[in-house]
Amino acid sequence: MMKSFKRILFAFCLCFICTTALFAQQNSKTQWFSHDRFGMFIHWGLYSAAEGLWKGEKLRYVNNYAEWIRYRNRISKEEYGELAKRFVWNQINPEEWVLLAKKAGMKYIIMTAKHHDGVAIWDTKIGDYSLNKLSGNNRDIIKELAVACKKHGMKLGFYYSHWIDWEHPYAWNHNQELTGHVTDKQYNQYWQEKVIPQLRELLTNYGDVSLMWFDMWIPYEKSIIKKEQLEQVVQLIHTLQPNCLINSRLGLPTDEKNIDFETFGDNQFGTSYVHHPWETPGTIAHSWGYNGQENEWKSTSQIFNSLISNVSLNGGFTLNIGPRADGTIPYESISRLEDVGKWLENHGEGIYGATGLDLRANQHDWGYLTTKTLGKETQVYAQVFNWPLDRILRISGIKSRPSHISTRIGATETNLKFEQKSGILHIKLPAKQTDPFVSTISLTYDGPLQLDKDIVAESTFGGFALNGTNAINQDRLQITKYDGKKPQHIHTKDGQIEWEIDFPEIGMYKVDVSAHNPDQVVANISIQIGSKSVSGKLNPNGKMVVEPNENNYTDEFVNTNLGVIKIDHIGRQKITFRKNGSKQLWLNSIWIEKND
Repeated sequence: MMKSFKRILFAFCLCFICTTALFAQQNSKTQWFSHDRFGMFIHWGLYSAAEGLWKGEKLRYVNNYAEWIRYRNRISKEEYGELAKRFVWNQINPEEWVLLAKKAGMKYIIMTAKHHDGVAIWDTKIGDYSLNKLSGNNRDIIKELAVACKKHGMKLGFYYSHWIDWEHPYAWNHNQELTGHVTDKQYNQYWQEKVIPQLRELLTNYGDVSLMWFDMWIPYEKSIIKKEQLEQVVQLIHTLQPNCLINSRLGLPTDEKNIDFETFGDNQFGTSYVHHPWETPGTIAHSWGYNGQENEWKSTSQIFNSLISNVSLNGGFTLNIGPRADGTIPYESISRLEDVGKWLENHGEGIYGATGLDLRANQHDWGYLTTKTLGKETQVYAQVFNWPLDRILRISGIKSRPSHISTRIGATETNLKFEQKSGILHIKLPAKQTDPFVSTISLTYDGPLQLDKDIVAESTFGGFALNGTNAINQDRLQITKYDGKKPQHIHTKDGQIEWEIDFPEIGMYKVDVSAHNPDQVVANISIQIGSKSVSGKLNPNGKMVVEPNENNYTDEFVNTNLGVIKIDHIGRQKITFRKNGSKQLWLNSIWIEKND
């Protein structure tokens, strides 16, 4: 897996490039992947027996992932191979992994057949560097896993590290940036005598393979691999397993001919709706392989957020576990997966076969919307993480009127009252949330939806927060993102900034502005809504203390009330911000709220 922030950032850029290329938005091969949404990654190999320690020393380097211990701690091939003696073979049962995945509501498993350490965990006939040969054991874990997956209706895929291999003398490892690269001829020898024959084994000896998951996070042009070598892999897969999917980390451009789904960066989640199949590979802990020093477990709520937010943007989530060398899975993983599985038993209809609405990502502060078509009806699922205190769920951007809204309380389906005012929907919720993790509200529509993705969503408790991410002309704005101190803000120029709000009620609305004025002169601003406007002055302001006694300061963003403005009709209206006077003004947000 990718192991540094810089590489994750590069992968994000690569993902952006990939989305601009031709891509199969949907075909018969990828339908199951787009339907199932949730799968299990298993990192298990020789590194599992080290448990994040080598001769009493913890993993070196800040991204202390267990599967990188040989490289990080500079372990010889021979000493590393001795770890195979630690495996407790009479306790290892791959069927237990499959049963846990099934209990968690997962639909596929991706197994690390060969990671960067070059150790095959199946009974490979290519070389002697395999788990069973090193341990003197004749078990084939991949075969056992394949049998268990078939028995329990679980799709099976393989992770295979094609680019990096620390065992083969002519493969790539990053230290060659210092010690000198192998030649193209040498690398091709590794490719032809290890990569292709081992892939042929995996694709031939274990029944149906649903996907092959590769792990090169840079384009092939920036690596030692040649395009022809990658095309050889594609041809091999298409020939031996015609229905097998290939992920985008193979290294080729993401297009319909070679790549079936896009893999985002490790633990990198969606930020906008993507039309083609995609997934996030994520960890349940910090490390991918088992690390006995692990203390960074993601909460069940984090896992729900990762899964549901991705589905709401048409993506999937492949969640990793790292079993020990005796096959056992840490209780922290088991408990979280069981919680997720129980929830999916009751609410899986909003995940399996569902996608998202083409609205802004993170539009609603209470949770996410997923949707699916059932016959002539459209079903929308409001996945509520934060149950509103005033018991009103506010949904923005769907102009169609629902025919029916309900939620399940225990085993009983309960109808809910609602009010529709233009593109704003208010749902009256029960007094208590219906699920301890994520409550699902089901909305039924008689036909396709009419959406309005340009409007600013109504916030919890009412009110509208206008900022750089929901401006209708945001592509022309200079926006600085939140850096841990300064909030996200727009560098305003002489031009104007525009938003659109679908007002649900008439009346007087108060207007607040949060901004920083770095100039030494007053900034004159005005905000126009329809034919009416309100104006004010923002005085220069300086810095504020972030933490005391640390010389830790940042620019102060001050909230200023500009007064009230009358909204005399329900529906969509444009809001325009203008500035003059000062050269600079950093606008954080505008808050518009009914003045009761």
